[in-house]
Amino acid sequence: MEIAAEIEEYFDKLWPLNRSITGIDFRKSLEILDNIIPTNKISFKTGEKVLDWTIPSEWNVKEAYILTPGGEKIADFSTNNLHLMGYSIPVNERMTLEELRNHIFTLPAQPEAIPYVTSYYKRQWGFCLPHVVYEKLEEGEYTVVIDSELIDGILIDGDALIQGKSEKEIFFSTYLCHPSMANNELSGPLVLSFLYRELKKLEGNLKYSYRFAILPETIGAVAYLSKFGNLMKQRTIAGYQITCIGDKGEFTYKRSRQHNSMADRAAEQFMKENNQKKIIDFNPAIGSDERQWCSPGFNLPVGSLMRTMYSVYPEYHTSLDNKSLMDFPGMQKAVEAYLDIINNIENNHFYKSNAPYGEPQLGPRGLFRAISGKDRQEDELAMWWLLNYADGEHDLLTIANLSGFKMSTLIRVGSKIEESGLFSKLDI
Repeated sequence: MEIAAEIEEYFDKLWPLNRSITGIDFRKSLEILDNIIPTNKISFKTGEKVLDWTIPSEWNVKEAYILTPGGEKIADFSTNNLHLMGYSIPVNERMTLEELRNHIFTLPAQPEAIPYVTSYYKRQWGFCLPHVVYEKLEEGEYTVVIDSELIDGILIDGDALIQGKSEKEIFFSTYLCHPSMANNELSGPLVLSFLYRELKKLEGNLKYSYRFAILPETIGAVAYLSKFGNLMKQRTIAGYQITCIGDKGEFTYKRSRQHNSMADRAAEQFMKENNQKKIIDFNPAIGSDERQWCSPGFNLPVGSLMRTMYSVYPEYHTSLDNKSLMDFPGMQKAVEAYLDIINNIENNHFYKSNAPYGEPQLGPRGLFRAISGKDRQEDELAMWWLLNYADGEHDLLTIANLSGFKMSTLIRVGSKIEESGLFSKLDI
């Protein structure tokens, strides 16, 4: 079966579940993904301090709806779980339309859409409706039912490691904490999971170790950093937050806070070689968990390769972000894109010239034509770049960026020069 078809199959399994930052359906979602990426489950108890945050109560829902004065059931959680504001407290009351309006959220600019709204850290309740439905509500008595619970429970982070020859790690993260949304929710964990599966096939032949994390957004990343942040500072040499990577848009790369980390150079090299133009700088005012990984106390080299970025596409954080938006063959290509980036990192290294004073004579070493003319072959041109920047300070990704040559060309030519004895290879 093609990866694209498998991705769609898992999408359909995950779609109906009412994921949030805690709860039964978050755990069910992780269990489904365990078939692709078996994760170690790291638990944090309600009330536990994690850096500047506190783990909230666990939230679960059985049912929720509104009955109109005429007895019609609207905002039915069982029909679309976006109808209920995330972390709504239990309610079983009758009230007037005026009272109810204070608890209803709509999007007048997108009247057919159900908005996505949460209140994790303040106890309240609410429903989300298409604005066209809201405008038709009539005066009278409404019955509001929310059968939910907020209990002392646990928040779970999941992680998995593919061990390489080095203890240095490449880190991949995604979140799994939104209810039924497609590009903004399920594209990330699905691409990450299948990336893990494909990379696992190469275990034993990898230079670096690869760590994968599936977390509740923000609070899950903060909790993870509270436990492993100092170790990550020592071991993480590149990383990527995977999100919004399921639609038909072109790739977008958001740089890490470091701006020119190996993660950035490897991703930007992929973008250049594939004629992808959308490269943006790190922005802490908007984004996903790269904001946590790149927070100043940790400053990890974590960027993000996406398709159409969050907040840019109009369906974002609404019920319109559904399966019709998804491009499953494109998600397979996203897995392949990350594998290309990993290949760039695996093959990245420094060269140190053993003859750095002037250009070495290449002919006797079989590196240059006996008869030269004005035409230069690609390998020869790449060789001059490598010879000049083989100073132990410019890695192959930097040279690729400066010269415009593909990594595959520099790897091939550099290997020839190394075999001649002119270069010594230095690891990152």
